[in-house]
Amino acid sequence: MTQTNSGNRALKAAAAVAIAFGALTVLSGGRALFGGIEAGAAVGDAVPFVLWFNFLAGFAYIIAGIGVFLRHRPAVWISLGIAVSTLLVFIAFGIHIMQGGAYEMRTVGAMILRIAVWAVITALAWKHIWRSGRL
Repeated sequence: MTQTNSGNRALKAAAAVAIAFGALTVLSGGRALFGGIEAGAAVGDAVPFVLWFNFLAGFAYIIAGIGVFLRHRPAVWISLGIAVSTLLVFIAFGIHIMQGGAYEMRTVGAMILRIAVWAVITALAWKHIWRSGRL
């Protein structure tokens, strides 16, 4: 197996993950934000700024995933922006927790997962798109 073939497979897998993750994020975030009283109760002590960030970021996930699939160089920067902004929101979320704010423990895990996924996608995009010099 050549480096190019494994790189293409890795990028396609990363793109699929990004698009699927984005679609699921938009659906679950939309349900939590706009689904009514029952949906609001199901999210428990969700932190509004984290919920809104994740919902809106879901659209960026889809855009980045399409860009990665098409091997567009701006997808590298979009992926990096998603990773960094998610980390910054996670830090703000940590401050919220340290100030005694209510939260759901599953949000901690979800944010760690999001940061890890986007760190990997960014690294793959950097290696196989940016460094290749292709548009």
